[in-house]
Order: sequence, then C-alpha cells, then structure tokens
Amino acid sequence: MIDTDTAGDDVTAMLFGLLWPDVALEAVTVCCGNVYLEQATRNALNTVEVAGRPDVPVYAGAARPLVRDLVTAHYVHGPDGMGGANFPEPTPSLAEGHAVDALIELSRRHAGELEIIAQAPLTNIALALLLDPELPSRVRRLWVMGGSNNRLGNITPAAEFNFYVDPEAAHLVLAAGFELTLVPWDLCIDYGILLRDELRPVLDMRTKLSEFYLQVNRSVWEFSTKAEGGSIDGISHPDSLMMAMAIEHNLILETRDCFVDVEYSSELTRGYSLVDLNAVLHKPSNATVVTRVDRDRFKAMLFELLSRS
Repeated sequence: MIDTDTAGDDVTAMLFGLLWPDVALEAVTVCCGNVYLEQATRNALNTVEVAGRPDVPVYAGAARPLVRDLVTAHYVHGPDGMGGANFPEPTPSLAEGHAVDALIELSRRHAGELEIIAQAPLTNIALALLLDPELPSRVRRLWVMGGSNNRLGNITPAAEFNFYVDPEAAHLVLAAGFELTLVPWDLCIDYGILLRDELRPVLDMRTKLSEFYLQVNRSVWEFSTKAEGGSIDGISHPDSLMMAMAIEHNLILETRDCFVDVEYSSELTRGYSLVDLNAVLHKPSNATVVTRVDRDRFKAMLFELLSRS
C-alpha cells in the first residue's frame, strides 16, 4: 500500500504501483503534507483514474500533524499540487472509512506480506501505531522517504520536508520496531534528479502518461530552476525512486544499518534526522539506510513506465 500526500513525484510513484507488472497495490492512503488533505485525496483519485485503476481504493487520512499546525509545499508543487494543471473533478470516489483503519485492517489481512510505501509525513502510520502497537510485527517492510543522512535538508538546513512537517510522528515510527528501509533526501538528490537532456525521451514520447507526468511536475521543474543556493534544470524523483527500489531490490547497491532518530523538541533543528553512521551512541540499528542506487536502471524503469500509451 502507498501512503501519500499526493503532489508532483508522489503521482509518479503511484503510477509505478498502479501499473508495474506483478505489483499488487492493495490501497492508497492519503495524508496532509505537500497540500491540504482534500486536495491530496483529489489528486490521488485523479491518478488512479488516469492509470485506469479505479478498482484501487483511496482512503482519506490525517488532515493535520499529530500536535502541530500543518506546513505545506504549495510553493513547490503549485496551488493544486499538480503543477497548476487543474484537472477536472475525478470520477472515482473515496473509499469509505479512515485511512488509519484501512492500514490496520490491511496489515491483518496480509500479515507478514504487506509492504508500506510511506512517501508523506508519517502521521497516518503513527496514528495506526497508537491504535495498534503490534502493527510492526505484521508488516513485512516499511519504506520511508524522509530525513537526510548527515546532509542538508530541503526545507531548513537541518530538515527534510516529511520529517519537518510531523517530527513527532517520525520519531514514533522510527522507534516502533518496523523492518524499515529509509530513503533519505540526500540520496534522492544524488541519484534521483533527471536533467533536461536526460528527460528528452519523455518530452518526445507524447503518451498519455508522459504528458500527465510532465503536467504534474511542471511546478517542481520551475521551482528547481529558480532555487536559491543552486538552480537545477531538471525534475527530482524521491518518491518514485523509492517505489522503484521496492519493486526491484537490485536497484539498491549499498546500504548501512544504523540507529536513526528525529529531533522534535527544538525549533532550530526541528525534523533533523540523526543517522548514527559510526555507532557512537551504541544503540541498536532501527533502519536500513540506502546510500547508493543504480541510477541508470531507475531511469530505464521510469521511461518504460511513461512510454505506456
């Protein structure tokens, strides 16, 4: 299942889950984050409709972080989170019930088999834990796009966006005992940005999915070209890079098992992810941190996905 705050690259990750052969996507759960919850759910419904998969249920979840006011990323993804595309009202409807209840039910129905792709602030996952502390024992693997491995963040110097939005949730989830793979922001910068020249095949495809991809990532691309501290003429793919790893594990070339925690009591370093690479804290590892991936294979998978008519 995918837990998403649907905007920009979240959409591409969803397309992988919806359309890649032999992937059984049981549900999409939606959280606030990049945009407000109502818009994020609408964007998720638009995505399942474009993919021709209205059979996949979409559940609305948390409308705000556990204890904080919501911070969004409209400034990156546009007012609708989809590059200002303003897609029409989707035909599919939200599934009945709350995302957190759906997550718990799915973990029981598919105990030992369910993998969760967490590409939003971790509020929904944390709420599920508070209701059902045994959740980690039933989840095969939790994939988390969040934090930064001893590098700069993308919303403050200390923090990556997902962990910054709800640091309390991230702290709870990391401490809960999941089999957890962490895909940090720095890895996504090093391996998940495709520049304009590399994207030329996508610009030339003219397929339904390639045009959809370019629409929803338009604001991200514009934002990247004007970013302070170093502009980049390209599109970042943090969520879809993680989804590709979950589908094809051989994309992962190097990992480190580390103790990871998240700062939630300091405003200066709110959302900072402490990745203890040298084990100086002498605490047991709680995350497999990805440090190197096969960028060329990811790019090939992305182009294969988007070339579908």
